[in-house]
Amino acid sequence: MTEISSTLEGMSAGVKAATKGRGAISNRTGRYETYSRSRDMEGVATGPKTTVTIERPQTILTYNKSSAVGFDRSINPYRGCEHGCVYCFARPTHAYLGLSPGLDFEHALIAKPDAPALLRKALLRPQYRAAPIAIGTNTDPYQPIERSYRIMRDILKVLLEFNHPVTVLTKSASITRDIDLLSELARRKLCYAMISITTNNKKLARAMEPRASSPAKRFDAVASLSAAGVPAGVMTSPMIPSLNDHEMEGLLECAKASGASFAGYSVIRLPLEVSELFQEWLSAHEPNRAARIMRHIRDNNGGRDYDPHWSRGGEIKAPYAKLIASRFRAAINRFGLTIEKPPLDCSAFAKPKSEDKQLSFFDESERE
Repeated sequence: MTEISSTLEGMSAGVKAATKGRGAISNRTGRYETYSRSRDMEGVATGPKTTVTIERPQTILTYNKSSAVGFDRSINPYRGCEHGCVYCFARPTHAYLGLSPGLDFEHALIAKPDAPALLRKALLRPQYRAAPIAIGTNTDPYQPIERSYRIMRDILKVLLEFNHPVTVLTKSASITRDIDLLSELARRKLCYAMISITTNNKKLARAMEPRASSPAKRFDAVASLSAAGVPAGVMTSPMIPSLNDHEMEGLLECAKASGASFAGYSVIRLPLEVSELFQEWLSAHEPNRAARIMRHIRDNNGGRDYDPHWSRGGEIKAPYAKLIASRFRAAINRFGLTIEKPPLDCSAFAKPKSEDKQLSFFDESERE
């Protein structure tokens, strides 16, 4: 028996064409599953309905020691991401849950409503030492379900209470909902925000990032943040050779015009299941350019679909990757941007005074 039916809604490996409102073309079984799960969705016009499961973790801060990232701790209020960006490097994490990195990643979401309370608990520990917490490094904290769950907003309230530094990365204009909290954090030199903008082509954005804010709304969010005193930057990410990399200079020019003061970029990476999902997407949306795009991606990874030792950290090896890096440096110099992010004040961290007092074992009246 090589195939079993699944009770998980939306488990399908047989979708042949794009599904409206979703980025992935199929629901490929995760790498840890013994059996392939499939359900024929041929001809289905709309994607599976978004469902949300509640997770009650014991801790919320995730620490890392990787030299390839610029932070040592992060928070992910959600697992999975309704934005549905087809190239998302976080998709393989859904396989740990027995779910597909394909369509499941976009609709079978998991929320952590205890995150603010768990963060407060972590910050109150005597041994805790402050350093910037990165939010939005895996799945987006401002994806659509945040509108009702409001976990990110409550996290920001805790950080403000403790004078704790934070960095935020998002593809959503919904970040402006929290501009009151972000601006106060920024006034205390405790935060900056980056908006990820991949393309100015509305049609391409809708196909590649179906439920993220439109490019225009993201630039508007940069302007709103900047006007409110929140240091704002733009990530032109990911740059995909022969698909959107020609837009880099235009995106950076728009970033500067919108009030961004710093910028960054990354080149697409296709770890694990992401490679096949992205190639399916190319076949459906960009069949005439698919072979050239994948050729450049493999050249950037030493002949493989993805090789982190070749494409991440250290010296840039591939000619095309060197060209993108050179163009990025030239563009930020031309438009008056910088790669340097504003320094954050870790020394301001303090536990609320009401929390500093150790509770007595005895009622005051019993001492007399």
